[in-house]
Amino acid sequence: MLLVLGLCLGLPLYAGAQGEAQSWGDTSEQVGLRVPRQVRLLQRLKTKPLMAEFSVKSTIISRYAFTTVSCRMLNRASEDHEIEFQMQIPAAAFITNFTMIIGDKVYQGEIMEREKKHGDRVKEKRNKTTEDDGEKGSDVFRASVVIPSKDKAAFFLSYEELLQRRLGKYEHVVSVRPQQLAGKLVVEADILEQSGITALEVLPLQNSRQRGRGDDDSGPPPSTVINQNETFAKIVFKPNVVQQAKIAQNGILGDFVIRYDVNREQSVGDIQILNGYFVHYFAPKDLPPLPKNVVFVLDSSASMVGTKLRQTKDALFTILHDLRPQDHFNIIGFSSRIRVWKDHVIPVTPDHIRDGKVYIHHMSPTGGTDINGALQRAIGLLNDYMAHGDVDDRSVSLIIFLTDGKPTVGETHTLKILNNTREAARGRICIFTIGIGNDVDFRLLEKLSLENCGLTRRVLEEEDAGAQLIGFYDEIRTPLLSDIRVDYPPNAVAHATKTLFPNYFNGSEIVIAGKLVDRQLDRLHVEVTASNSKKFVVLKTDVPVGPQKVEGDLPGSPAPGGGREEDPNPLERLWSYLSVKDLLRSWLQSNDGPEKERLRQRAQALAVSRRFLTPFTSLKLRRLGPPLASLEEAQGVSAAAGPEPVLQSLRGASTVPGSTLEKPYEPRIRISKTSVDGDPHFVVDFPSSKLTVCFNIDGQPGDILRLVSDHRDSGVTVNGELIGAPAPPNGHKKQRTYFRTITILVNKPERSYLEVTPSRVILDGGDRLVLPCNQSVVVGSRGLEVSVSANANVTITIQGSIAFVILIHLYKRPAPFQRDHLGFYISSGEGLSGNCHGLLGQFLNQDANLTEEPRGLGRNLTHPPFPQPEGRSEAILQVKGHHVPVIWKQRKIYNGEEQVDCWFARNNAAQLIDGEYKDYLASHPFDTEMTLGLGRSRGL
Repeated sequence: MLLVLGLCLGLPLYAGAQGEAQSWGDTSEQVGLRVPRQVRLLQRLKTKPLMAEFSVKSTIISRYAFTTVSCRMLNRASEDHEIEFQMQIPAAAFITNFTMIIGDKVYQGEIMEREKKHGDRVKEKRNKTTEDDGEKGSDVFRASVVIPSKDKAAFFLSYEELLQRRLGKYEHVVSVRPQQLAGKLVVEADILEQSGITALEVLPLQNSRQRGRGDDDSGPPPSTVINQNETFAKIVFKPNVVQQAKIAQNGILGDFVIRYDVNREQSVGDIQILNGYFVHYFAPKDLPPLPKNVVFVLDSSASMVGTKLRQTKDALFTILHDLRPQDHFNIIGFSSRIRVWKDHVIPVTPDHIRDGKVYIHHMSPTGGTDINGALQRAIGLLNDYMAHGDVDDRSVSLIIFLTDGKPTVGETHTLKILNNTREAARGRICIFTIGIGNDVDFRLLEKLSLENCGLTRRVLEEEDAGAQLIGFYDEIRTPLLSDIRVDYPPNAVAHATKTLFPNYFNGSEIVIAGKLVDRQLDRLHVEVTASNSKKFVVLKTDVPVGPQKVEGDLPGSPAPGGGREEDPNPLERLWSYLSVKDLLRSWLQSNDGPEKERLRQRAQALAVSRRFLTPFTSLKLRRLGPPLASLEEAQGVSAAAGPEPVLQSLRGASTVPGSTLEKPYEPRIRISKTSVDGDPHFVVDFPSSKLTVCFNIDGQPGDILRLVSDHRDSGVTVNGELIGAPAPPNGHKKQRTYFRTITILVNKPERSYLEVTPSRVILDGGDRLVLPCNQSVVVGSRGLEVSVSANANVTITIQGSIAFVILIHLYKRPAPFQRDHLGFYISSGEGLSGNCHGLLGQFLNQDANLTEEPRGLGRNLTHPPFPQPEGRSEAILQVKGHHVPVIWKQRKIYNGEEQVDCWFARNNAAQLIDGEYKDYLASHPFDTEMTLGLGRSRGL
């Protein structure tokens, strides 16, 4: 059987698929939602196939992402059912494989040449998405199959993309829209950046009806676990069925968004070399911005009536205020007529900005859409200004062109509009286009930007359209360089991708990849020339090539002939990706027939050899046979598995020693008895003498108690702030006190601040991170790891040798004397010094003994017989030279889950602790001053 998938966007497919060797398990246990009896009856009458698993695995190496989607379906009904697998993929991504399994029949995807006559038709399909499931910047992959009764199906889709840097961060987006609740749902991403990972964040789930993709302090989605060291991060999102249902009962959860950036040190950029291929990332910063000459061209035709025009005006008001004093600007409104605000480009002044806003405010929608006329007037204004005005040679001229429709007035032929624009702009003016809504001619806007050194964006007709416009402008608001040229020695580098760039905008990135002619090369010479606002810039450097061999191979997808083909390293895949993109862009820009055909053939040949699904290639499914005993025997499964051997090899040299990244997240805690919890009750464990001592501190609400003080040596200080509550009825106390906030200052190797409350954890170690306590998550950097187990505990690990556990005590219906509070437990104090002090810290390196026998107990001092009336068993405890009267008591710790037998020191532990209560009061939550022990030590 041979089935053609085409470009797999909205094209039905009736076949079966392939994947990894995993058991289906008992899905009845996995999907255990209790539903009303009437609903269960309807389900029995019409049982649709069950989604047993939906998982997405991404491996990101040097900004290049390999992603595999796995979906498993089970037809429980007594009749055959048609199902549709669909997945939104980023518009910039290339699909590399698709495989299906129906029962024991395996269908393997194969990338082949597409017949020329179908190219244009299919390319147009790629830009079409339905209103219900289309997302900005994404395409929809669809495949339909019929699953026989009581049988199962699996789908495996792989795609690759280079992450784009926008506004200073890379963004990896995974669509989590399985269309129903899944028995097992997992999104996993591994990120390896040898330059070092910074500013990593996971946003709340996003979808088209939420407001933009801005920063959000509400934290990652529930059940997200983040584990990170300097160069590697692992993010896992694994909601159970109940958590999925709370987000969206229809299974459309939204976009799972990961953002991060990398460290940058070299002015010439970051250059990585591996197995004969190199990639050059160039993203300078701290440069003065270039002046810009910008003309805003706004569609005011009748179709813009209502929300679209109102939101566009609001966005432009914000954008105008953002213009700099050295900039120049003008405004054009167009419909059937072209309305120019001023007859020339004018400087930015407060009065001009005010008048521009008034002009925009009075625009009203009417007439048709003269795209060609509006562009010609805008280009004419900028050309006149550059020819006759006092313009800085290094300024950047831009047109920001916004429309919601197709050309209907004046010149309406697409090719003529493109030719007219290109001839008028002459490469001196960059055109940035924005298409609003579903009726826009996005293909025309895309070509206008491609041919005129600009970018294009699609804006959906939603509540956040204004925010999308402002976000797009933010990407281009600060040009730092113009006329950038990157040169490598021609005898050292071959087949480099694009090396000439008209502009560089702050927060973006220029990426170049190529092959090394000589793998034995010791150093690679790189030279970057560009203009900025002050001077002509020349950057030169020689980059050490170093070892170019990776231990372990990147698994290969099946070659077209059915054999296996090796993909040596991710940099080669990245080079292939950029090369195909460059060829497609050149093909799109070319109007010369023979040249266009040559570009098509080169792009097609490279895409077939690298297994990229493009407008010039197609994906065909071929039945594999005979049935396989193991799904992993099917060729091509390795392509779905991702580049794990390379990832492990590259991580080997960069993983921080002692890192806990390899350990699975374990919410169960194993901690010592040394702690403070409850009212507060202190417990100190002396393991060598098998003694446990306890005491109370009756502090005042607002007091900040120093629990651990080792600032001068290990660099760790722990303080706890008290809150008050009325005492229980008939109690002997006047009030109760609890710990509301635990603060931890870590001063080595770099300073980090931690503040823990029952509702959130704030980690400030250069980048401020707020983690809600009702969601499980693990984060870490610079030797500090914070693990939150939802509504249960927070574990802090410092340099792998110090560990604290903070229990979270929450009350659904608190009594008047109860408050949500925290308990502090020392899990491991190995890394704390012998000079450590504080209410708990002073006992960590000490031992204790009983020096007088309790009457009637013989010599069994550590384990007296039970039951004993409280207060009857008395003894003298010797610790740190103190002789302390103690009595035998029982206390509950670990949130009341365990009973501890201890020797209790009365009177606020006056004879047990060094000094007295007031000596342990801190002046503020991160105060490190200590008046006891080794004297004063103030580290703030």
